[in-house]
Amino acid sequence: QVQLVESGGGSVQAGGSLRLSCAASEDTYRRYCMAWFRQAPGKEREGVAFLDINGITSYAYSVKGRFTISQVNAQNTLYLIMNSLKPEDTAIYYCAAARPYYYCTGPSTADFPYWGQGTQVTVSS
Repeated sequence: QVQLVESGGGSVQAGGSLRLSCAASEDTYRRYCMAWFRQAPGKEREGVAFLDINGITSYAYSVKGRFTISQVNAQNTLYLIMNSLKPEDTAIYYCAAARPYYYCTGPSTADFPYWGQGTQVTVSS
């Protein structure tokens, strides 16, 4: 089963940018639906950005236009580029993968059996 390791979190002021990385133990390009989720204290885990096996991306309304999910072939790495960060973006960010060759079916965490350990993002005002 694929293993995922996130990196790139940190503290930034509002309006700043961060790039998160998710290193996979195998080639996930166009094989796995990949996603970034986040979980703020006291809140449920929510889907932020999705990259389907056909290359189509989708985003939560709250981050659309500010965040970009991407993957570079042959690097086994998924990225989340976050611009114009807001204090409400503060959360632990998780990388997730669906089952091989399954299309992204929705933002439910139940659709993603593979998870990284998470990386903290803190945005101060």
